[in-house]
Amino acid sequence: MFHIFQYQPLRLITQNSLSSMCLKLMLSRPVAFAQIWKSWFSSHSLLGKKNIILMGPPGAGKTTTGRIVGQKLDCPVIDIDDDVLETTCNMSVSEKLRDVGYEEFLEEEGKALLKFSASGSVISLSGSNPMHAAGMQHIKKNGIVVYLDVPTTVIMSRLKSKQMDRIVGLSPGISLKDVLQFRKQFYRRWFDIRVLCGGDVEAEVVAEKVIDAVKRYQDSELETFISTRSSRSGRSMEGDSHKLYFSDVVTQGLALDGGLFVPERGLSKFTAEEWQGLIEATYIERAQVILERCIHPADIPASKLAEIIESAYGENFSCSKVAPVRHLAGNQFLLELFHGPTASFKDFALQLVPHLFAYCIPRSCNYLILVATSGDTGSAVLDGFSRLHDTDKQRIALVNFFPEDGVSPIQKSQMIGCQKENAWSVGVKSDFDFCQTAIKQIFTNSDFTGFLTVEYGTALAAANSINWARLLPQIVYHASAYLDLVHQGIISFGSPVDICIPTGNFGNMLAAFYAKMMGIPIRKCICASNENNVLTDFIRTGVYDLRGRKLISSFSPAVDILKSSNLERYLHLIANEDGQLVTQLFNQLENQGHFQLRKDLLGKLQQDLVAGWCSDEDCLAAIHSVYSTTGYILDTHTAVAKVVADRLQDRSCPIIISSTAHYSKFAPAILRALRIAEINQNPLSQLHLLSSYSALPPIHWGLLETLKKTGNGDHQVCVADISVLMSHIETLIQNHFM
Repeated sequence: MFHIFQYQPLRLITQNSLSSMCLKLMLSRPVAFAQIWKSWFSSHSLLGKKNIILMGPPGAGKTTTGRIVGQKLDCPVIDIDDDVLETTCNMSVSEKLRDVGYEEFLEEEGKALLKFSASGSVISLSGSNPMHAAGMQHIKKNGIVVYLDVPTTVIMSRLKSKQMDRIVGLSPGISLKDVLQFRKQFYRRWFDIRVLCGGDVEAEVVAEKVIDAVKRYQDSELETFISTRSSRSGRSMEGDSHKLYFSDVVTQGLALDGGLFVPERGLSKFTAEEWQGLIEATYIERAQVILERCIHPADIPASKLAEIIESAYGENFSCSKVAPVRHLAGNQFLLELFHGPTASFKDFALQLVPHLFAYCIPRSCNYLILVATSGDTGSAVLDGFSRLHDTDKQRIALVNFFPEDGVSPIQKSQMIGCQKENAWSVGVKSDFDFCQTAIKQIFTNSDFTGFLTVEYGTALAAANSINWARLLPQIVYHASAYLDLVHQGIISFGSPVDICIPTGNFGNMLAAFYAKMMGIPIRKCICASNENNVLTDFIRTGVYDLRGRKLISSFSPAVDILKSSNLERYLHLIANEDGQLVTQLFNQLENQGHFQLRKDLLGKLQQDLVAGWCSDEDCLAAIHSVYSTTGYILDTHTAVAKVVADRLQDRSCPIIISSTAHYSKFAPAILRALRIAEINQNPLSQLHLLSSYSALPPIHWGLLETLKKTGNGDHQVCVADISVLMSHIETLIQNHFM
């Protein structure tokens, strides 16, 4: 066995002499002693008997970084190449590789790892160590594996400058780029922590990032969540026993005080170099990196998160780019968010969240998820939860409430057709605002939720955009869209863009703002409303006023919303986390139907947001105009955003318009916009008619298949009464879990 004692410092200090030295320093220079003791304790408590294991491709800087980390933590440093392999082989690594070939070299390298043991050290692996499974399993048992993630182009440049040609796997017909891409699968398999390393980042900076990342890994207390309605004094009085973590807020959904969960310390910010390192990355790779920063590994380990992300986006989206950016005209670009299985942007969250939820919930309890939808969420959440493993379906069920007469015929057909053995749709004879408010009231009804837990062993959870986990995947696609423009050469990194989003519940808009906070150079977020333009009025005046307003049915039903739930999170943010103020505002809205922002808060809001609205007539006219000039068909929501973008943009920078749904979902309105006189009422016939136009994008594959298979089917319908909804919930629990 290869033991760490070979690497202990040569200067030995006996226990008595150490005690004597400490006593003299403490008496003569107490401040200096305190600082030294604090530094020593911090570094040794960080490692304990664990090792920090640096992993990455050749040229990532593992050896240099390892030495600096070891110096900073005052602990032994071991380089596997120099200190283990070359000692074992009695020759250089490059000579050994040349002598035996790469397959035998990998095996001997792995055997050396299996004989190796250390504790409390910084270990720099070779670039090929992670390719030997047994060796990595052995060394990982007593260590935290830190992946130094350097862009492939940077690695290739470094290796070329060093003239390194002896690399495991490199041979005639196999390029260096191919070797580096092949190895990534092994790095992703083994790492606990990822540290992004740009091309020009100094080793000293990388070392600091490694130490900070290890501290974060070992201290989940740093990433707790609070309610938008909790006061600072209340939080300090509650103490550690009431701390909530990501896994808690995913399952709980809504805070007990009626507020929404937000991270207590905000979101992690990326440096410009870190963002630039993702320009060449795929969508799935970008999602992995961004979500690792938002979800603590104590809640979901990086390897499990990677598995979930691959499951969500690997095969379920019809476009390999997942969320492609398409040039529309002039300085306008479309972010196409409709390539998922149910043809709307909701798929980005709802292909991911069910797996996060299933991983986070305790195995000892059943869960019923409540959803309110104005259209697209229903089919997306039903499809997402239907893809869970069978064992998870037995303990997780879902009920989707939607306005019976407030969604498009195709949306309704989707929601009914997507019902599964653990998921049901219930039409409510009211509007979306009632459905959403009813769910909030059910969650905060402790008598009812307590009864369900005691009587049926079932807890309630939410999958609406009020659930924190729903927002995170939306941050990813806003960031990815910007990086795509950089990759396409439209802009250079650091140049600003505007974003225009059809907005109802404010979740998509909030996610764009979070992307901006994390370092994406978004200048203005443009909020686009239809005739239900309460948000537009609020952003312009600071007055949120529902008095005398009635919901207007429009051709863009997903934004037929008067109460924008996620606005509460944004106001909490700009009010410096003043939970008492947020409580006051939203209690006033609930009881009196209005509230008004202070002047200083309105000023902050208007630095971030601008807003406009669009009539149904202007929406249809925009669809016709864009199709006539480009051959591209916008859906009704995207058309609303296009109209508002035309009115409010200043054309000084690119503007990314979120195309939130496929036009197939709103076939009657689209056919009307295209000036079709006679429209067949059968949804499938409408899609066939649209497909005859050979427009861009083509008819959505998943939507067409769903309508072919299911038709309209059966579903339950109930009156707009909360007690009736509660009765439905209890009956569904009895039928599924009992």
